[in-house]
This record gives sequence, C-alpha cells and structure tokens, in this order.
Amino acid sequence: MAEKDVSTVKPHQTLNDWLPITKSRSAKWWYSAFHNITAMVGAGVLGLPYAMSQLGWGPGAAVLVLSWIITLYTLWQMVEMHEMVPGKRFDRYHELGQHAFGEKLGLWVIVPQQLMVEVGVNIVYMITGGKSLKKFHDTVCHDCKDIKTTYFIMIFASVHFVLSHLSSFNSITGVSIAAAVMSLSYSTIGWVASLDKGVQPDVQYTPRASTFTGEIFGFFSALGDIAFAFAGHNVVLEIQATIPSTPEKPSKKPMWKGVVIAYIVVALCYFPVAFIGYWVFGNKVEDNVLISLEKPRWLVAVANMFVVVHVIGSYQVYAMPVFDMIEAFLVLKMKFNPSLILRFIARTLYVALTMFLAMSFPFFGGLLSFFGGFAFAPTTYYLPCVIWLVICKPKKFSLSWWTNWVCIIIGVVLMVLAPIGALRQIILEAKDFKFYS
Repeated sequence: MAEKDVSTVKPHQTLNDWLPITKSRSAKWWYSAFHNITAMVGAGVLGLPYAMSQLGWGPGAAVLVLSWIITLYTLWQMVEMHEMVPGKRFDRYHELGQHAFGEKLGLWVIVPQQLMVEVGVNIVYMITGGKSLKKFHDTVCHDCKDIKTTYFIMIFASVHFVLSHLSSFNSITGVSIAAAVMSLSYSTIGWVASLDKGVQPDVQYTPRASTFTGEIFGFFSALGDIAFAFAGHNVVLEIQATIPSTPEKPSKKPMWKGVVIAYIVVALCYFPVAFIGYWVFGNKVEDNVLISLEKPRWLVAVANMFVVVHVIGSYQVYAMPVFDMIEAFLVLKMKFNPSLILRFIARTLYVALTMFLAMSFPFFGGLLSFFGGFAFAPTTYYLPCVIWLVICKPKKFSLSWWTNWVCIIIGVVLMVLAPIGALRQIILEAKDFKFYS
C-alpha cells in the first residue's frame, strides 16, 4: 500500500479510507452474525458451570437468563443509535459517546472502559489459547516432558504476529467464520460429553466455599464471570460500520438480523453448557469445564483445539478496534503519515504487549470475573441505556424509561460487586504463583 499524503485531502476522509474499521463497507448481514458470535461466545462459556456452582441453581439460572435478555436489549439500542443522526454514522463506540456527552467528556467516559475491555479480552484470550494448547499437548502426549504454559502462550501469540496485519475488519471475516463454527462445536462437545459422562456419584450442589465469607465472595465473582460471557457490545458499532448503508436500506436492518442469529447461537451454546455442566459435576466443576472432562481423551483434545481456533478469531475481532484507535491517535495526535510501516510497528508492539502480560499474570478464573465486572458491566449492561436516555429522552415513567433505569441499576450493582469477589480470587491464586511457570 502506498504511503498517502495527508495534506492533500481532508484529514478525516483520508483517515477513514485507511483506518481498519471504515476502510471497507461491503459487509453482508451474515458477516454481522459471525462477528457477533465470535465476539460474544468466548472463553467465558467454559466458565459458566463454575459460575453456576458459586451461585446455585435458582440465582444462577436467573442471572444467566436475565443477562441474556438485558444484553440483547442494550445491543438493539446500539444498533438503532448507529445512524440516529441523518447523514451521519457513529462508526465507533466513543463517537456515540461523544454525541451523547460532548466531545471531551464522551471520550473520557467511553475510551478508557472500551480499551480496558478490549485489551483485557486480548490478554485473557492469550492465556486461554496458551492453556488450551498445553491441555491439547498434555492430552495427546501424556507421557511427554512437561512444557511451561509460558511457551504455549508464545506459540499462540506467534499466529497473531501474522494475522494482526490483515488490513481491515472485513479482511478478518474468514478467521471470524472459522471461530464462530468452533465456538458452537466446543460448546456442544462441552455439554454433550458432560451428559455422556453422567451425573457423578458424589455430586453435590451445596456452595463451593466452606465459609460464609467465601460463599459471598464466590457469589460476587460468579456475577463477573457471567458479565464476561456477554461482552460483544464493545465491538458492535465497529461491526455495523462495515455494512453499507443508504436512506432506503439503513445498516440497522441487516445488522439486527445478524445479531438475532448470533443471540440464538449464544443461547444454544450458553444454557446447555452452564446447566448440564453444573448438573453433572456439581460444586466440584473446574473453572474451565473441559478440564473436568478427562475422558474420552481424543474428544477433550479436539475440544481444546477448537478453543484455540476460536480464540484466535476472537482476539482479532477485539484487537481490530484497538488497532483503529492506536492508528488514529498516531496519525491525528502524533502527526505520523498513515503508512504500512506505521501499521506494522504499532500492531506488532500491541501483540507483543498482550503476550507479555498474559505470560506474566495467567490467573484465568480471577481475570475473567475482574474484567467482567469492572469494565464489561458498564459498556454492556448500562452505558447503552444511559446514552439512550440522553439522546432519545423517553417520557418519564414510560416503559422505555423504566426498562433503561432497571438495566442501569442492575449494571451498576454488577460493576461494584463482581470485582470485589474477583480480586479476592486473584489474591488466593497468586499465593502459590511463580512467574513464568
């Protein structure tokens, strides 16, 4: 790609033609379905039986179903708001935030949280990819010499040093399709193999923790795990930005079609894994249900390889908006020319950073619920509602007004409680932790 001269064209016009989110607007409705499935059904699904074991049957089922309904509603709001101003598209989450809260405040409200989510997901997926590769290796070759998880994280990262240089959101569609198929496959393996194994003879559904304090913290932590499992909102406007739009055929119609398909798949993945996994293993289930399934070995190995392929796609879907932000910052604020070299260096450094952080802090379970509560709850559960109230101004005490306020209250409670439980879990796991083990 030839280096472009920024001075000859309007800056935003040149930049939007070059940035990964707005470079290509030729996506079909099914691109939206695949990208949303890849963004949503992540490593979190394998932690749902563990979350159920901390919540118990009643609260666990209620939180899971409620989360599915609330996040579908807030996702609908974001799809609707994408072209709320005639002739303008809010291609990025922070652009919608700026429209609602003002140029400066909008950036400060959205960007730190969105970055925390996207970078957090990328770190967690580095860990998940590395651990799943290790599990695959240990399952296939159980007599082999033990290899450190650190090395497997490096092997997983090597794929991203290549894939991260795909230029735009549309160019990762193939990776995203493979990832979406894999997510449905390993979720199905997770619950079918659990069902086949049958309810364990000594199964118990009492709380995991032996103390009341442990129970409370476990409950909080599980809320974060479930919040982490519904995290596609951070990239939804960016996905919609890749769909062509005209006044006669606005992008929200194909986008919403894709979202509905994605949410049906999410339900098919989440509910059977959560309920059957907990039913079979009870409070002894691991924080990744595939670890609880030791046999048949070949099936566990295949499922772990599916997880690896899926998190490769998920990493890319979450990294693309980060690349977009980094590249826009380097060109607009640091006055670099938009070039292939700039893109290569920025993206390589980003992948290296997430790899280093994943190798340094591989606390899988605790990280999930910490990020889930602290950053996912705002961007997924209640920020879309706050923006909706600001922009659309529904009538006081109308159904829309009440619905949004209920979602905001639930989201704030989630944001406050989940990180408390997660921090305790991270501290407990960190006691026995050795760096780069």
